[in-house]
This record gives sequence, C-alpha cells and structure tokens, in this order.
Amino acid sequence: MRIIDLYIQEVTRRLPEKSREDIALELRSTIEDMLPVDYTEEDVKTVLEKMGNPSILASGYLDRPMHLIGPRYFDVYINLLKIILPIAAVISLISLIATTIVSYSGEKAVLNVILDLAGHGILGILSTGIQLFFWLTVVFAIIERTDHRQGQTPLTASFKEWTPDDLYNIPYIPKEKSISKVEVFLGLLWTAIWASVYFNAASLLGIYEKGSNGLEFVTPTFNQEVLFSYWPLVIIVIGLEIAVAAYKLLKGQWTRKIAALNTVMHGVSSIVFIIIISNHQLINPAFISYLTDLFSINGDIDNELFWGAVFTFLLFASIDIYQGFRKASIKK
Repeated sequence: MRIIDLYIQEVTRRLPEKSREDIALELRSTIEDMLPVDYTEEDVKTVLEKMGNPSILASGYLDRPMHLIGPRYFDVYINLLKIILPIAAVISLISLIATTIVSYSGEKAVLNVILDLAGHGILGILSTGIQLFFWLTVVFAIIERTDHRQGQTPLTASFKEWTPDDLYNIPYIPKEKSISKVEVFLGLLWTAIWASVYFNAASLLGIYEKGSNGLEFVTPTFNQEVLFSYWPLVIIVIGLEIAVAAYKLLKGQWTRKIAALNTVMHGVSSIVFIIIISNHQLINPAFISYLTDLFSINGDIDNELFWGAVFTFLLFASIDIYQGFRKASIKK
C-alpha cells in the first residue's frame, strides 16, 4: 500500500544515500512480517504506530547522535536550514551580481571583475550562511529551553507529534520526477545573470584587446539602444521564468502542468529571442568589421551568426521541453 511506501520514504530520506536502499528493503520486510495475510489499511496503521515516528526510527540507524538542538526539535531545525540557507545564499549572490553589473563603468578589465565577483560571492554566501545558521540555532535553543512539556518525541514541521495520518499529507515523489531546490535556485540565478547582462550588454559584451593596463574594452557587440527598445518583451520573459521556477519549488516534482508551463515559457522566450536577434541594427557594425578582418570572412557573417544563434537557442529549449515531459510521464 502507498502508506507503507510513504513511511519508508520518511525514514530513509533522513539517512545517508549509500545505506537507503538496504534499509528500505529491511523496513519493508519487517513491516510485511508484522502484517496479517489479508491486511487492511487499519492493520497497516497499527503496525506503523508500533514502528514509531520515522525520525526516531531513522536515528537508530545513524552512527551519530542528534543532539545539536535536541531530538524534539532537531528534525524541524534541519528542515528549516535546508529550506532557508539556499534561498538566502541565492538572494545574496543575485544581489551582488546585479550590483556589480549595474555599477560596472568599463574602466576595469572584465576578467578582473569576474574574479572579484567570484571572491566576493563566496565570501558573501559564507557570511550569510554563518549568520543564518547562528541565529536559527539561537532561536531553536531558546524554544527548546522554554518548552517545559514532558517528553522528547520529535515534532513534525507543524510542531505536532507524528501520527500515521501525517503520511497522507506527504506526496510520494520518485527520484526521477523530483525537482530539487538546487535546480530551481540555479535557474533563478541564471535568470538574474542574463537579465543583468542584457541591460548592460554594451559595457560587458564585445571585443577586448590587451593594453597597457590589461584587457581593454574596444568595441561592444550589441547596440544597447536596440536592446532597450525590447524591454517590455524581456520583462515578460523574466516574469515567466520566475513564475515557472516558483511553481516548480511549490510542487517539487514534474507534472504535465509544469511541463506545459515550461513549454510555454520556452516558446515565448524563443519568439522574443528571434524577434530581437532579427533586428539588423542589433549587432554593432564595428564588431562585424572586426570579426570579418580577424578571420578573413568573405560571406554574410550577419546571416551566419543569426542562424547559429537561433539553432543553438532552439536546440537547448527543445531538450529542456523534452526532458520536462519525459520526467512528467514517469509513473509513480
């Protein structure tokens, strides 16, 4: 029955990856041995009550104690850390990237800017993580020490003691269908990066040559005024990407609806991309001349760049759409 699968999932997700499969088989065998031949759902619930809270059962398989906060609040504490830390780290990094790109004046070599950004980004993430870890630990330590109720039974996310009925509120998500928080946050980070670069392309993308002070910006690739003229369409694409990412985070698994929304997002993005890149004034003539002279190209380089960019964009969009529907069609 599905409730057995959910119980095993709740136990094994708290264990190291390498031991989950063996322990899952052991738990299933134990539960089935405790059940009568023609068991009912109530029989299963009775057995699971005897097995106990999944968190307590999981702690018995671990080779380390759960005493950082205490067994009663430890599981809630760890779950909150897993949720809040990635969010805070991504927000910190996005803010730093946006600030760096917007304030970039073109005087400093891009390579140096990237290296500085990487260094400050790592320091910013570490600083944010340490502060969040510290304050969340303090809050839970205070909560535990002000809770004078008897017993150390671990609490669920709703701060209530666990019962088998809690399993009905937990979606059973196969690993192949799951959408990790890392995947969502990396998508949001990519949106922040390309959007920031788009609105500052004339200062970042172009030809760099070695000068007396390192790399010097010579010629921009794009006409910034043309890029700015499409800002309403770009804002729509950014909004769609954020909305799809938020919906992925909410659902946590690929469904037909998410796959369809992902298709719409890529469809709109592809149309906007083709509209923008079709503008013959988009690419700076000086950039084209530089490439023509550098590689001794005699053909129509504008046309080659156009079709190459369109093919690459549509290829990656098609792959992501296909993967979305493939994962959504996996049976539970």
